[in-house]
Amino acid sequence: MLDCAIIGGGPAGLTAGLYATRGGLKSVTLFEMGMPGGQITQSSEIENYPGFFEHDKTGMDFMNTWQEQCFHFGLKHEMKKVERVAKTGEHFTITLESGETVEAKTAIVCTGSTPKRAGFKGEDEFFGRGVSTCATCDGFFYKNKPVTVLGGGDTALEEAYYLSNIASDVYIVHRRDTFRAAPSTVDRVMRKENIHLVLDSVVDEVLGDAMGVTSVRVKNVKSGEMQILETPGLFVFVGHNVNNSVLKDENGEFICKMNEWGQVIVDLSMRTSVEGLYAAGDMRIEAPKQVVCAAGDGATAALQVISYIQEQA
Repeated sequence: MLDCAIIGGGPAGLTAGLYATRGGLKSVTLFEMGMPGGQITQSSEIENYPGFFEHDKTGMDFMNTWQEQCFHFGLKHEMKKVERVAKTGEHFTITLESGETVEAKTAIVCTGSTPKRAGFKGEDEFFGRGVSTCATCDGFFYKNKPVTVLGGGDTALEEAYYLSNIASDVYIVHRRDTFRAAPSTVDRVMRKENIHLVLDSVVDEVLGDAMGVTSVRVKNVKSGEMQILETPGLFVFVGHNVNNSVLKDENGEFICKMNEWGQVIVDLSMRTSVEGLYAAGDMRIEAPKQVVCAAGDGATAALQVISYIQEQA
């Protein structure tokens, strides 16, 4: 019987493991198919994590030190895929893809979310080299340079506004002539002089060279006309897929309360609606989707697990 099963090996899961083991729990296992680290391992440079400011270090370099530290205190890593988490009596049953099951007193789910790809030509080729899904992470690289933003929802417009305070110009490409974002957000964007709207349009292809993106080719969906936006950065905000399948039972129903977008509803202590079950990181409601925030979530969840187990003793 595990004290705590942690599903997901990104910053939230690793930090949860660190705090749980260093806090005295003897049997804590992190389930992650590959090497732990999460999406940040794909980043070529880290600038906004407090205390880490080495320009020659990649996201992979950054997370390697996390793994070493977390495993030092006794966190075990099982390179196995979790199929589902179920509450069975007072404990949890963790079912693995192989059919094997593991019992745990508590569970912290940190499986994150995955930004949706828009599907235009060159998107995968230039991802991380000019194509980004995080303005907070990568916006500073385009200080006083023009950028393109793809999307028409709240996130797209909020991030475009954020970028407008860094970049020289921001071009918002949206396939319709109206936005899905809140009216107040739309109004704020419309009033910003260096934000330019490219409506009824989609990104047809991102162009670049060995150094990264150089421009974006945009197609008008009504006229078919093409235009080139000479921007070295393209930010894509077309939604996220929440990696929440482990929280579904055999009938496909969620075992805890979720919102309409499939994000886990938690309180400030990362508690879900199921006692002993916690969710942390990008899969929870209102997640800022930043490494430093995910780490904080993981620490919070682990501290709650320790208190929960002590109360049950």
